[in-house]
Amino acid sequence: MPARLRRHFYAVYTFCRGVDDLGDEAAGDRLRHLEEWERQLRLCYGGTPAHAYFVALKQTISAFDIPAEPFLKLIEANRRDQQIKRHPTYAELLEYCDHSANPVGRIVLYVLGHREPEFHRLSDFTCTALQLTNFWQDVARDYTIGRVYVPAEDLQKFACAEQDIADCRATPEFRAVLKFEVERARDLFRQGLPLAGLVHGFARVDIALFTAGGLSVLKLIEKQGFDVLTRRPALSKWAKARLFTMVTLRTRLGLNPLPAGLAA
Repeated sequence: MPARLRRHFYAVYTFCRGVDDLGDEAAGDRLRHLEEWERQLRLCYGGTPAHAYFVALKQTISAFDIPAEPFLKLIEANRRDQQIKRHPTYAELLEYCDHSANPVGRIVLYVLGHREPEFHRLSDFTCTALQLTNFWQDVARDYTIGRVYVPAEDLQKFACAEQDIADCRATPEFRAVLKFEVERARDLFRQGLPLAGLVHGFARVDIALFTAGGLSVLKLIEKQGFDVLTRRPALSKWAKARLFTMVTLRTRLGLNPLPAGLAA
């Protein structure tokens, strides 16, 4: 990452990490904490924020003329997490991802100087795919905090009972529904990958790595027979290093950035 951009990405990361921690881990009244987070954000657009995080963020917002919408969507996503624990339909889950994941990619593109609508549309595919991959990786973990992201309509379609998730029983019905969701996420990754060929420099490698990493996790889920209830699929340090090397070299050589086995 160019040195000139580092402090701006630190400011963006701090906002995103902070709002996520407030929504998932903060003690006390989380909705009230999120209200204060939004108040400080709005001061970045018309006032003087007091919190150090937002003092830095205001400079980034000003330098790149970043609109408030993506930041506000991230706050709203964490508000929803306090109240919405189930998603009846896939369309509603995608709408949630449009608040919880897609804004991050759009903010990053603004910092990189990209305001083109097509770039943002492609970024949305990748960010939603990453969010869904995390959901399918963490079905058991999410259930322990009271959340089920597998759409209710899909559980019903494959005759999978939520109790199977509660009991960590990877029944044939559960495996079938997860296979269905994994294929959806793969398709979204493929739709977003052209963005890597439109940006330049380090961003091209990063976007390709996000896609390759997400697809690799989906491949692990498949190798486990779509059983994520008894063991959480995660890439080893060696697998990450190998993937980083392969994707970086392939991207810089102008080849398809996805290694064999992921590109299909």
